[in-house]
Amino acid sequence: MICIIRIRGEVGLRGDAAESLNRIRLRKKYSCVVMQKPKAEELGVLKKIKDFVAYGEIDDEMFSKLVEKRGKQMDKKKKTDLKKAAEEIMKGKGYEDANIKPFFRLHPPRGGIDSKIHFGKKKGVLGNHGKDINKLLERML
Repeated sequence: MICIIRIRGEVGLRGDAAESLNRIRLRKKYSCVVMQKPKAEELGVLKKIKDFVAYGEIDDEMFSKLVEKRGKQMDKKKKTDLKKAAEEIMKGKGYEDANIKPFFRLHPPRGGIDSKIHFGKKKGVLGNHGKDINKLLERML
């Protein structure tokens, strides 16, 4: 599973990047989307928006913690157990079937962000984090 967190805001955003972020439901700063098995098209979109987001591979334990703390129900009339919903999503069910919104709103990271710049300097929070995305996500829950 790939976790994508939007770090940059609206200011200075190109039109095609804004449209791509909007289509994958990253409409606001510090919002998060988790893709189970991304397709080639979704990976192409991720390559296009890599300068505005932080992304990486998320653990199952961190995903269940994310759904428990930040998961919102789509239909308020249906009561949903968030632990069971997280397990169902990990098994391959869709977000709509589990009655959970497919995006998560997060806090700004505790301890702050050192630098948003990542262009060849191997520092900053933007771009591909690999497994280290779990540390950033932990600070944002």
